[in-house]
Amino acid sequence: MAEFYHEGDLVAVLTTQPLDRLLDYRAPEGGCWQGAHVEVPLGPRRVLGVVWGPGQGDFDPAKVRPVGRVLEVAPMREELRQFLIRVADYTLTPLSAMLRLATRAPGLGEGPALRMVYRLDEARPARMTEARERVIEAMQTFGGAALTLGELAQAAGVGTGVVKGLVQAGTLREEAAPRDLPYPRLDPDLGGVTLTGEQAEAAGTLSAALHSGGFGTTLLQGVTGSGKTEVYLEAVAECLRQGRQALVLLPEIALTGAFLARVEQRFGARPGEWHSGITLTERRRLWKMVAEGGVQLVVGARSALFLPFRDLGLVVVDEEHDTSYKQEEGVFYNARDMAVLRASLTGAQAVLASATPSLETWVNAQAGKYGRVLLADRFGAAVMPRMRAIDMRAEEMGAGSWVSPTLRRAVAARLEKGEQALLFLNRRGYAPVTLCRACGHQIGCDHCDARMVEHRFLKRLMCHQCGATRPVPDACPACGAEGKLAPVGPGVERLAEEVTAAFPDARVSVLSSDLFGSARALKEHIEGIAGGAADIIIGTQLVAKGHNFPLLTLVGVIDADLGLQGSDLRAAERTFQLMRQVAGRAGRAEAPGEALLQTFQPEHPVIRAILSGDEEGFWKAEAESRHAACVPPFGRMAGIILSSPDLQAVFDLGMALARNAEPLRRIGAEVWGPAAAPIARIRGRHRVRLLVKAEKGAPLQAALADWLGQFRPKGDLRVAIDVDPQSFL
Repeated sequence: MAEFYHEGDLVAVLTTQPLDRLLDYRAPEGGCWQGAHVEVPLGPRRVLGVVWGPGQGDFDPAKVRPVGRVLEVAPMREELRQFLIRVADYTLTPLSAMLRLATRAPGLGEGPALRMVYRLDEARPARMTEARERVIEAMQTFGGAALTLGELAQAAGVGTGVVKGLVQAGTLREEAAPRDLPYPRLDPDLGGVTLTGEQAEAAGTLSAALHSGGFGTTLLQGVTGSGKTEVYLEAVAECLRQGRQALVLLPEIALTGAFLARVEQRFGARPGEWHSGITLTERRRLWKMVAEGGVQLVVGARSALFLPFRDLGLVVVDEEHDTSYKQEEGVFYNARDMAVLRASLTGAQAVLASATPSLETWVNAQAGKYGRVLLADRFGAAVMPRMRAIDMRAEEMGAGSWVSPTLRRAVAARLEKGEQALLFLNRRGYAPVTLCRACGHQIGCDHCDARMVEHRFLKRLMCHQCGATRPVPDACPACGAEGKLAPVGPGVERLAEEVTAAFPDARVSVLSSDLFGSARALKEHIEGIAGGAADIIIGTQLVAKGHNFPLLTLVGVIDADLGLQGSDLRAAERTFQLMRQVAGRAGRAEAPGEALLQTFQPEHPVIRAILSGDEEGFWKAEAESRHAACVPPFGRMAGIILSSPDLQAVFDLGMALARNAEPLRRIGAEVWGPAAAPIARIRGRHRVRLLVKAEKGAPLQAALADWLGQFRPKGDLRVAIDVDPQSFL
């Protein structure tokens, strides 16, 4: 039971401000509970905070100020408080930053008043303008949801007067609506699809784990198209029958559209959504309803883990191997691992679903730490695609051509049958490098040590590190020569140009995240492709993430060798996962599928493992290799990233850290570096990395804290700590 503090009692408040300590205040009139969300004075400002416990009493009592007010929201539960503390300790993140993650909803201090919202009516305005058309399109994009005046104007990119004009024209309806209504109830017994015997057995295993009560983690592993989603939705149904809440994490916002439709079909209503594509009003509503129990199921991105669930009984991490679950700005955390931690603190079940699990999850399942449920067969009549390599050393390739004659013939054969083909290349834009043929200059970013990528559809060069753009120049910026700039290498846009020339009658669609202005536009485009709006799809890794294209029967991988380069310890694992996931897009319906991998290294062990389908053999070999090197998951690593506009200051700090690493040496850890990061400058800041490697059981966090605590970076020097790094850039 949370402790209650009476008026005038000293309470310690954790604020969202970047301070390294709790602050003492006096409990307000009427008192407050531990965990209460409060507004407190801090200097001349009023800031958000949470009552963390009893006051420290180490401040002049006469100067202790009272809590401004207690917000009308549910207090933070003890399990969420412990979760924030545990994540902070593991990632070496200040608690104030963790609290910001847990309170990312606008207007928490506002009461339950009415608000004016706008809905779309049938009537079309007598006078249509471009601005009015954008408002109508924005309303349709949000699927008939009610939007506030500001949200609608912002979504459409118009002034509020345009919206009000449409109200007068009868096209929009203005109405008063209460804030923060509960979500429609889901019916767990409405009935889903008829499961196969294998699926029913898997669903029964997950439901039995929920029945048993308490914490547990299960790997739900099944080939692409085996029906993993339907299986874990049965676990969601069982969780709802128990009156508890469920959370499903998805790696990509573009996946939510099709998934929400499946949830609505299964349970009769839409769940709550939490991701960057929802409105601020909906964000506030969901946050409050999660805390009050007014929503049973939340579907969201990784940050949904920090929502204040009232009674969380199930956490599903779909596509658990996906690298987008690792947050690499601000708080460095892996949502897959933190989902397991959150489940352990709430007595919930965690389900990690994937066709190609991460090595960490596979090892935990092998060791018996996680349960394991296997789905070996595709659902219905569909079978796994036939996979083979195209040896590019034997292909006659023309200059500036990237699609081999063998792959071109295979695409033509599928088009003749009225089927879809997918060509996969994990490079956005038109060309990764723009080179001057007169002087050899490669156009780079002014703010980063990275080449600028040509995006011909946008007629601009773009830096994929900092997002800076500029028009494609007519002359070389180094030597001034005109007409000498040439694209080097292919991106998806250049590939589309070649394919359009080769198949002029085919409808070619490019799927790349940078080509769409909003997540909703991307989702609509994906739904159109699934409905047959394209003959040939050209895509980046976006297409590998769980999309169902019923007409797709051929997948061609343009450069299967791309991910095998570099020194990333997970290069083989990621290539294997990506190729298997992409290939799995083929043959989802009755028509058998085929996957062709263009490679200059058909004898490479990873390529051979992909083609043979010997997943267990691949994981065993990869595990043995990592174990011998004492690297994750059989050892521990932490990346230290130093950055500053001053290169000398960064290297000076890096050298000082390397010289004074006694706290790390005491636990047997090694320190490598300092060394310039592979991308040594981003947004004008020079970057230097150190890498710490320790044995699996070593108390790494405590040693890191002691080591880094010796230094107080001054000026614009920043130190970021990445425990369990996924990227080494």
